[in-house]
Amino acid sequence: MRRIFIFFGLVALFLTAACSSNDEQPAEDSEAKENATNQKAEASGALHTYPLTGVKTDQPVDNRMVGVMVNNHRKARPQTGISKADIVFEVLAEGTITRFLAMYQSETPDVVGPVRSAREYYFELTRGYGGLYIYHGAAHFVNDMIQNRGIEHLDGALHDNDGQLFKRASFRTAPHNSYLQFDGIDDAAQQKGYDMTRSYEPLPFASEEEAASINGDSAERVTIVYSNRPKNIVEYRYNAENGTYTRYSDGTKTVERNGETAITTDNIFIVETPHQVIDDAGRRQVDITSGGDAYLIQKGNVQNVQWENRDGRLIPVKDGDPVPFVPGQTWVNIVPSSPGMEQSVTISNE
Repeated sequence: MRRIFIFFGLVALFLTAACSSNDEQPAEDSEAKENATNQKAEASGALHTYPLTGVKTDQPVDNRMVGVMVNNHRKARPQTGISKADIVFEVLAEGTITRFLAMYQSETPDVVGPVRSAREYYFELTRGYGGLYIYHGAAHFVNDMIQNRGIEHLDGALHDNDGQLFKRASFRTAPHNSYLQFDGIDDAAQQKGYDMTRSYEPLPFASEEEAASINGDSAERVTIVYSNRPKNIVEYRYNAENGTYTRYSDGTKTVERNGETAITTDNIFIVETPHQVIDDAGRRQVDITSGGDAYLIQKGNVQNVQWENRDGRLIPVKDGDPVPFVPGQTWVNIVPSSPGMEQSVTISNE
């Protein structure tokens, strides 16, 4: 019996020494890390990655992304379906009102809305990510752009209240009551000859170890002032228990209309870029190509970065290298360069 104890003691000593030796080894290069990650994913059966969230799955990821124009007028809140979006872009549409471009792929809600009209920078963002653009109506010159540039799209104005692709809700009045029926998208797309199968290169994402060691200034609360008069203020409040941020509009928690599900995000990417009003209705041109200053906010920390448009996608960059998102959902808030982020964005540890 004593020999057995001695034997296991020697084995334990050997393993301890081996572990200590490994701890003293230099860090693996990126290729070795990638191989290790792939082996781990293969062992768990999760061989595929959702390109907009970085989340692993054992199912093939070949469904096409869908970008939906979602109304953010006060009369349209709370919205439906945005909690399942992989990425949401929030940009001024006209006047002081923002609108959402909700990008879906890893999850698909039954209903999204209310859906509103198109803008150039929204459909160009959708095209840059390789998605199908869905909206409800547009000014004639915007529809001309969509047609002339070959933007693959579905227009709710052509399916208004058909019950298959769009339905009008009785609990709201137009133009705040048009809702996309998600299960009607494939049929409508096939009728227009669009391919709804597509593969994508994932966005840059951090590993678990990298996500756990993100450094930066404290960012417990983020406030973005799109307008004080009339009020249009967005807030994100950090929840350290789950590492996510909860979104608020004008002091009210952003939730799903049905179920009161709070809207949360893992990444907040604030992008500063020039805006220009182009007509009496307050419509804008928004520069989504030139790059500029940005904040990347994750895990209770903020990093000062730059943003670049790389192959149509907005990427955080530092010293020319992409800065990874943490796996999960992302909100991209695009703000005008005048007055700029320093005046319109407040980040604090409260």
